[in-house]
Amino acid sequence: MADSALVVFSGGQDSTTCLAWALSRFDRVETIGFDYGQRHAVELSCRTEVLRKLRALRPDWAARLGDDATLSMDVFRQLGETALTHDIAISMNSDGLPSTFVPGRNLVFLTLAGAQAYRRGIKRLVTGVCETDFSGYPDCRDDTMKALQVALNLGMQTRFVIETPLMWLTKAATWNLAFELGGGELVDLILEETHTCYRGERGERHPWGYGCGDCPACRLRARGYEEYTRRR
Repeated sequence: MADSALVVFSGGQDSTTCLAWALSRFDRVETIGFDYGQRHAVELSCRTEVLRKLRALRPDWAARLGDDATLSMDVFRQLGETALTHDIAISMNSDGLPSTFVPGRNLVFLTLAGAQAYRRGIKRLVTGVCETDFSGYPDCRDDTMKALQVALNLGMQTRFVIETPLMWLTKAATWNLAFELGGGELVDLILEETHTCYRGERGERHPWGYGCGDCPACRLRARGYEEYTRRR
């Protein structure tokens, strides 16, 4: 299916925006998510509601949105502690990377997404990685994605394209992209239903959505939303 795509979909702001992006471009879009023992496992329940409401938002998106898969993989918790998989403080490590960095996570996610896409006859893999406004994760960089695309194509003898629509966007620009794709209705859906907070907090509704308000993900999201609303 040349006009199909598989979106790595967590249920967060970025992956929801990427899913809308894919739905506006491809005739058939499937999704894949991962239960890897993440501290913010609430995102797994959020993704179900986001998918349901995206279908309700636009009939043409509902017609294009196909199967969803969630893979269980506890291997990252077994490999060692990070602030995304264990209840430890969010801080900077001695190597200069935040303690929220899960080594190899995006590499494994996209490899498994590639295996799923291979079986489904899909050539486009869509992921919300970004190296503009981000936490410094090396597996979110453009060079990493290009190298991974080469590796997947060599290893599976195919012609995948890894699409990264947010790679060069600030968080404010990501909010604006959501508005361009689905108007205020999509922005409202992202505010109310998606989850991005590393701590998994959904008790307080901030202007920019739910979260603890203090973790790096919340701070990036809040700063981007403030800039987005100021510009609009």
